[in-house]
Amino acid sequence: MTATADAEAAANELTPLADYLGSVLRRLRALPPLDLDLTQAHGNVLAEDVVAPHAFPAFDQAAVDGYAARWEDISGGGRGPSYIPAPSGTPGGRTIRLNVVGDLGAASWRPVRLTPGSCFSVAAGAPLPVAADVVVPVEWTDQGMAAVEIFRAPKRGYGVRRAGEELAAGTLLARAGTYVSPALVAVFAATGIGHVVVRPSPRVVIVATGDELVDVGRGSQPGQVVDANSHALTAAAAEVGALAYRVGICDDDPEGLRGLLEDQTLRADLIITTGGTGTGPGDMVRRILSRREGGRAGPVTFTDVALYPGTALGFGTVSAEEVPVVCLPGDPGAALIGFEVLARPAIQLLAGAEPVFRPSVRAHLLETVSSPGGLREFRPAHVAERRGGGYTVQPLSGGPFTLSGLAEANGLLVLGERVTTAAAGSTVDVLLLDRRR
Repeated sequence: MTATADAEAAANELTPLADYLGSVLRRLRALPPLDLDLTQAHGNVLAEDVVAPHAFPAFDQAAVDGYAARWEDISGGGRGPSYIPAPSGTPGGRTIRLNVVGDLGAASWRPVRLTPGSCFSVAAGAPLPVAADVVVPVEWTDQGMAAVEIFRAPKRGYGVRRAGEELAAGTLLARAGTYVSPALVAVFAATGIGHVVVRPSPRVVIVATGDELVDVGRGSQPGQVVDANSHALTAAAAEVGALAYRVGICDDDPEGLRGLLEDQTLRADLIITTGGTGTGPGDMVRRILSRREGGRAGPVTFTDVALYPGTALGFGTVSAEEVPVVCLPGDPGAALIGFEVLARPAIQLLAGAEPVFRPSVRAHLLETVSSPGGLREFRPAHVAERRGGGYTVQPLSGGPFTLSGLAEANGLLVLGERVTTAAAGSTVDVLLLDRRR
C-alpha cells in the first residue's frame, strides 16, 4: 500500500466534522434567561420578543430649532400674515411676518394653541402647539423675538415629528435571539422599556495543560514552551461575547487536573482546555478525562475528527452540575482553529445567539493550493470584495499552523474532505472573521 493510500485509509477512519459538530451541539442548551436592567443588557441576546409599550415619538414635536406655525399662514393662503418687501437679493420678492406669541423648549408641558398670524419659537424636541403643522428653520428667518420675518416657506410638515410616526405602540421592536446593540438599547429606552429578558453571557474558563508550559514574558527553550494558548483563547472567548476567565497553567497531574476542573465548575458555564488531546506519551488530558471508572465511560469523549489542523478534539461534562468541557489541541494554530469550529459555536449556542456559525461567502481563489485528502482544512486567508460584486480570497503563506498568518487573516479558507488541490480561479468557501480594524 502506498503512502497516499495509507493516508486516505487513515482519513476514512475519522469522524466527519459536520457529524461531530452536530452531535456536540445537540447536547448543549441555551442558558436560562435573566431579567436585566437595560444598561446591563447590552451585548446579550434577547430571550423573548420585545414589543413597544409606548409610541415614539410620544407626542407631536419639533424636529428642528425654529418657529412653529400654520402652513397656510406662511404659504400665502391664510389671512393672518403681513407681507413686507424682502431684503435685497431674497428670492420671491417679499417675506412673511408673523407674531411670536411665546417660546417652547423641550421641557415645556402646558398645551398651547396657535391662532392665525401667530407662531411660537421652538427648540428641537419641544412639543408642538395645537394647529401647528410646520416648523420654519431659524436660518430661514430674521430670528425675531416679538415678530419674525420668514424669507423662505418650507413645505407642509417640514420640521414636524408626529406622535408614533417612527414606532407605534405595540410594534415588534426585536425578536428573541437578537443581539442587544447600543442602538437597540436606545430604541427600548425611547419606547419606555427599562428591563429586558436576555440570555446571560456565558462564563468561560480557559485552562492550559502541560508540564512544559511557562508563562509569558520569556522565550521558549528546549523543555519549556511559552503558554500562548490560554491567552489567545481567553481573547477569542471575549471577542465572541463571553465572560472569559484565564485560569492559567495546569501541570500534567491527574488529581490536580480533576480538582481544578471541579473547582472551576462553580463559576463556569463552559470550560475550555488546551493541550493533551492526542495519544502520545505526554498527552495526559485525554488519558485522565476519558478514563473509565466503575464500568462507566469517562466524563469526556475524545474523537479523531476529519479536521486540519488538529484532528483530536474532546467534549463532555464534569461535576454534578454537568458543566460542558471542550478540549482543544496544544498547538497554538490548531487550538485557534479548534476554537473557531467547536468552542465558538458552543458559546454562541449557550448565549442563545443565532446563527451559531460565522457568516461565509463564496470567493474566487487567487492562488492554487493543495490540501490533505480526507480532512476538512481551515486555512488563514485574506478576503477582499471585487469591483462589480463578489469576493476574492488570497491564501496566506505558511498554511494553517502559522500564527502570523492567523493574526493577519480576515477569513478562513475552507477546503472540503474531497479536495486535494484547489486551482486558482476556482470558487471556494470562506468563513469571515470579525476583525475590528
